[in-house]
Amino acid sequence: MRTVYLNGDYLPETEAKVSIFDRGFVMGDGVYEVTSVLDGKLIDFAGHLARLQRSLDALEMKNPLSESDWLEVHRQLVARNGVTEGMVYLQVTRGNPGDRDFAYPAADVEPTVVLYTQSKPGLADNPAAKTGLRVITVAEQRWARRDIKTVQLLYPSMAKMMAKKAHVDDAWFVEDGFVTEGTSNNAYIVKGNKIITRALSHDLLHGITRAAVLRFARDAQMEVEERNFTVDEAKAADEAFITSASAFVLPVVEIDGVALGTGKPGKVAGRLREIYLDEMRKAAI
Repeated sequence: MRTVYLNGDYLPETEAKVSIFDRGFVMGDGVYEVTSVLDGKLIDFAGHLARLQRSLDALEMKNPLSESDWLEVHRQLVARNGVTEGMVYLQVTRGNPGDRDFAYPAADVEPTVVLYTQSKPGLADNPAAKTGLRVITVAEQRWARRDIKTVQLLYPSMAKMMAKKAHVDDAWFVEDGFVTEGTSNNAYIVKGNKIITRALSHDLLHGITRAAVLRFARDAQMEVEERNFTVDEAKAADEAFITSASAFVLPVVEIDGVALGTGKPGKVAGRLREIYLDEMRKAAI
């Protein structure tokens, strides 16, 4: 049985309970992070902790643990659950004020802290890296602060289901004709060996994998342009790809039924995936 972490205790998952008055449950008032595990080690952990702090600050929530304590809990869960490849999910909510109210509770209400692992053997050998993903575009209907990694994931879930019903792999959000990002990933196109992706703003999540991949791309002398791109521009691209903490780098071969380039995964996405996995394994803790 899986061991989870709840408010300072390591428990069997069947024994971990959270109040029905917890604001994460009644208000979606919480943030989360997901850190991938390769070879039993944490990938880009410092980046995820830094983004967690930014999300907490944006919602005026206190950070319940120190950096060393966060690391210890992650490592304990990986070890106790024997995770070689997979993910560690963490969630911090504003806690249980004892009743439901739109106003934030008093500052002395303790946050609720939950962590658990998901074992994903073969995470680094995802078959989609060789076949590519097919995506559809859907209207952007999320709130305006998409840069905060909150637990408010209803519309991304709806978009995932739209993709599933369309018999494709994922969806890209579109606002004013421009792609913002995928349902749970950042989106990129490649034209003439130039990597194009939307610049950071409140419009999209500041991906930890995104930052690493763009850094590696520039180190490899690849040209990167951070700007908005349209759906039509994406359909005319030579290739496309997505990045996320659990997908790493995955090619996109079709958008709204239109095949990109040769219709097969492109060389840029493939090379970036190789570089990312190699460099992240070296730096894992």
